[in-house]
Amino acid sequence: MGCAREGDIFQTGILTSYTACPAVAIPAPTGDVTLFNPENSTDASAIDVVANMTNVRSTCDETGENIVTTASFDVQARRSNASGAREVVLPYFAVVVQGNSNVTAKRVSRVSLRFEDGQYRASTSAQATSQVLRSAATLPEDIRRQITRERRPNDPQAAIDPLSDPAVRAAVDRARFELFIGFELTPEQLRYNATR
Repeated sequence: MGCAREGDIFQTGILTSYTACPAVAIPAPTGDVTLFNPENSTDASAIDVVANMTNVRSTCDETGENIVTTASFDVQARRSNASGAREVVLPYFAVVVQGNSNVTAKRVSRVSLRFEDGQYRASTSAQATSQVLRSAATLPEDIRRQITRERRPNDPQAAIDPLSDPAVRAAVDRARFELFIGFELTPEQLRYNATR
């Protein structure tokens, strides 16, 4: 197994590895924001600034009691009128979600973009950090044994996926965390992103 790679198939099962580090992602409707002038219009002619998040990278430190994830990302923006220098400040969130639905932490920060006179485009970088207790992201030993137990060809239980057991599935869900990053949108901005 010294040269084994993830996805390789063995007599005892498929090799896979899991990490306690949260997966990092941008939820689709929150990865971009459109500002209008005037604010109450959503006409194409009223679009003032459009910004989007891109190039998400993350690092994870699993050495302490807390698993610390730092996600960095770029914000790229363009404006419709390049006259005059201008600064645009956009709020963004970082949310830690446990098991697909339980929000355990949320932080709102701000990112600032500087347009110089005559410049249509601006970009900057920002980051978000999350902390998850190692004990919360670790599977109980009995569940880990069920998932990783060796399966033999003549074993009637060999073909049964351990995750089909509701107790095992619930334990895996409780130990899984995700870090979501996106623009902190108003209800109107979110509706615009969802319907355009």
